[in-house]
Amino acid sequence: MKLSIIGLILLPFFAYTTIHKFYVSVSQINYVENKQSVQIISRVFIDDMENVLRSRYDEDIILAGENEPEETDLYLEKYLKERVEIKINGENRPIIFIGKEYDGDIMRCYLEIENINSIKTFEISNKVLFDLFEDQQNIVKTKIYSNQKSVILTKQSHSAMLKFN
Repeated sequence: MKLSIIGLILLPFFAYTTIHKFYVSVSQINYVENKQSVQIISRVFIDDMENVLRSRYDEDIILAGENEPEETDLYLEKYLKERVEIKINGENRPIIFIGKEYDGDIMRCYLEIENINSIKTFEISNKVLFDLFEDQQNIVKTKIYSNQKSVILTKQSHSAMLKFN
């Protein structure tokens, strides 16, 4: 009898509870003035990136495993270059894919933009994983000339313009 009463009391607490996964990536963008380089580290959940690479390129791909295909870096580079665009001082700049590494359930992707003399405006469009998840959010943190700025990009608002003096 006591168990039934306790069950009835606890039922409402669990009846409307659902497990919701957050879909988020975080990109740290730093301008290294003495190297005239914009360096980018993007952190994405491995399973989310694996799902998008499966849907676009290879349905059998497995990331962070012993049998990871050699083509993985090519797929990542192609995907990131299609989904991330950066304009510096109003000019589209080519992004170089440096590589990736895994840390637990996170993939770090390393990107770079070379030959940047100065930055007055920095515009980023980041559509990573928007093609897979409606509620994906891409957080972009910048450190340019010791100024730190952050923006959250969504499918509805996937780009931002930052100004630096």
